[in-house]
Amino acid sequence: MKLSEIIAVTGLPGLYRVVTERKGGLIVEHLGDGKRKFAPQRKHQFAPLESMAMYTDDGEAEPLQKLFQRMNEQFEDNPPPATNVKKDVLFEYVADILPNYDPELVHASDIKRLLKWYHFMREHDLFGSEEE
Repeated sequence: MKLSEIIAVTGLPGLYRVVTERKGGLIVEHLGDGKRKFAPQRKHQFAPLESMAMYTDDGEAEPLQKLFQRMNEQFEDNPPPATNVKKDVLFEYVADILPNYDPELVHASDIKRLLKWYHFMREHDLFGSEEE
């Protein structure tokens, strides 16, 4: 599945794909269990993963696509930590996959979200068909 088809919905755990658009919101399908639900726009915000990036110290940003690719390449030698580890471990891991990340703009919660999405996508085999 392509990152352009995967969205994060504020207030809802996990990752989703858009089934259809309705007046006032979207009908989304959870990628883990396939359950569908209506997510109203006035309550939720929707963000495709392909539009997200991590800040770098040169004023640019590194897209999640490239970060996930590096994480997959380093999976055997440098497996991603769990989301409940200490902050130091989180920042150390990000420094391995993105040496020029901006420590002032990248927070521990951003790294936890990245890891949570990565583990979710790997667990549900969403990287397998992502050939772009």
